[in-house]
Amino acid sequence: MRKLIVWGAVLVCVLSACEHNISDSNIISTAELTERENTILSTTSEKSFVFDFQLDSEYEEISVWIEKYEFGKLVDDELSYISTTAEQDGSIIFTTSQNNNEMGKAFHVGIGSNGGTDTINGIDLNSSGLGEMSSVWGNFQGEKNLDNGEVVLANICYSSDENGMQSLTTNFYDDVEGNMDELEKYDVSYLLKAEFMK
Repeated sequence: MRKLIVWGAVLVCVLSACEHNISDSNIISTAELTERENTILSTTSEKSFVFDFQLDSEYEEISVWIEKYEFGKLVDDELSYISTTAEQDGSIIFTTSQNNNEMGKAFHVGIGSNGGTDTINGIDLNSSGLGEMSSVWGNFQGEKNLDNGEVVLANICYSSDENGMQSLTTNFYDDVEGNMDELEKYDVSYLLKAEFMK
């Protein structure tokens, strides 16, 4: 199953990198996937996010990681972490799946460019009970400039509140530090973050 997810992510990365041409430099955007790419991701993962980036040659390294929060408090600042040499264009893929043996929530992160992909798989061993909670997920919309350091790409949030829940606001992605209190209403939140370094 894990190999299928990784190969599916590689395929989507290659296909989306060929399909999507970003004209500006030093930006990241949500990828526009074809129906086929969406089908592949939906059959191999529980939730998925794909982003395309375009960089100047001065960028040397890309780091992507997952942070875990409980009721708005950071409990793990590198649940999964990957770093690779920066290429001028490529994709970041983030997928989740429930581990077959119920050990915990499984995460898969890939950074693809120039026909190659670096991947990492991780499991949150302290994720029991998420299956009984409601969840919302989302990502920033449009494009983000990469000259501002770290960027939050996506989130997955879980709540045991029986009165329902709402997604994070779009303001959250524009000013993460100023809107961290939004995470307090969720039992568990995962944030996918990236940093592009010169």
